[in-house]
Amino acid sequence: MKKIILNVLKIIFFLGLGIFFIWLFMHNLTDEEKKEIYSSFIGANYWWVGLSIIIMFLSHYSRTIRWKILVEALGYKPSTKNLFLALLIGYFANLALPRLGEVTRCGIVTRYEKIPFQKMIGTVVTERAIDLLSLFIMFVLAFFLHLDKVAKFKELGIYIRARENFDKIENPGIYYWVTILLFIGLFLLLIKYRHKISHFNWYQKIKNIIFGFLEGLKSLFKIKKPFWFIFHSIFIWVAYLFMAWVVFFSLPETSHLGLDVGIAVLVFGSIGIIIIQGGIGIYPWIVAQILLLFHISGTKGYAMGWILWTGQTVMILLSGLISMILLPFLNDKKHEEA
Repeated sequence: MKKIILNVLKIIFFLGLGIFFIWLFMHNLTDEEKKEIYSSFIGANYWWVGLSIIIMFLSHYSRTIRWKILVEALGYKPSTKNLFLALLIGYFANLALPRLGEVTRCGIVTRYEKIPFQKMIGTVVTERAIDLLSLFIMFVLAFFLHLDKVAKFKELGIYIRARENFDKIENPGIYYWVTILLFIGLFLLLIKYRHKISHFNWYQKIKNIIFGFLEGLKSLFKIKKPFWFIFHSIFIWVAYLFMAWVVFFSLPETSHLGLDVGIAVLVFGSIGIIIIQGGIGIYPWIVAQILLLFHISGTKGYAMGWILWTGQTVMILLSGLISMILLPFLNDKKHEEA
């Protein structure tokens, strides 16, 4: 019961943050500006959103193949369809709680493919590390492509509010070092007293998870198809870029924007999704703020943000629900054994 209450509170918290960001953008708008956002959202050419969704599924399939390469490096032969459906369900679960999707998709593969859960988590940790590196590379690329916009960026609300919140923290470096020292101290205590606590179940579970992580991480150095692994790692983010860029054509005011603008929206939009679960509220606001740098009005930019977010989120919901229904039917024998 405590766990359920905690999860409900987490959902309410992230939903509340999303609603706050919606209010933050909308409360200063006039009725005419609100009508403009609504008419732009309704009147958009959704054929381009459909193309974006097709590209999204290509990126998901590419991620599935890359994940399979990692799992095969551990000596297992999972079904591609099970990995793909597990991935879609994972994205669906991530809309509810942070990192729930990673645990969910690993649990599904463990259930249907009989692969140890800890090893699956290790492969996902490897994936996330590569994604963070890819996001950093995209950020650097966006920075150098738009050096002329850096000074203007400091004038945007997104920067000003972040700066104000940071300035409210007294001696932020102290929090950083205290956190590091606490983790180091806890680690040293566990090492020192490991023999006295080794008989506890929780200790054994932590030990198994750590070794499972390491085993999964080793998969990166055992992959048998390095070329295809690198290819899919690049393709995933190229697909993400085109997912955002093609939607620009759905509004006349943004149809002239190039791939360089798509990179900026991709990078900062991804950061927004990391900050607020599912990006609700904050993603459209960030897109509007970024497009201001490229002379797109706040109302049109905000409408574009909602078009991007809605298309992706609706398909994540639908594909996740459909995958949950299909998975047991496509694994009748395995489902009965499980």
